[in-house]
Amino acid sequence: MAEGKDVREIIKSLDGERMCAMVAGDLETLGRILSDDMTYVHTSAAVDTKSSIMESIGNGNLNYKKMAARNVQVRDFGDTAVLRGQADVEVTSGGNDLTFSLEFTEVYANGDAGWQMVAWQSTRLPE
Repeated sequence: MAEGKDVREIIKSLDGERMCAMVAGDLETLGRILSDDMTYVHTSAAVDTKSSIMESIGNGNLNYKKMAARNVQVRDFGDTAVLRGQADVEVTSGGNDLTFSLEFTEVYANGDAGWQMVAWQSTRLPE
């Protein structure tokens, strides 16, 4: 943990960096932030691992154009942090353009590689 910085602020910043990396297709940054054993559950109920989501982003099958979080709350449990919030998303998935808002729960864990995202679960919000 950075000296003098609150864990909640560190995690919010790290997650903002992750969302920007997903939009930019920045696999190097995603490789650092996503845990090797991460589980990513999309609003469609499709489940990705670190390797499968990075492959989909890298080959263009999953192309995030916008991923903007709002109302994010972080709960600090020591070496684990849980985020809850909403996000507005624009993505092309399998050739289909989608725009929607979602509610998410996300978990970061602090291990040998530092803080990394270990889980994401999202539900599409009604329009």
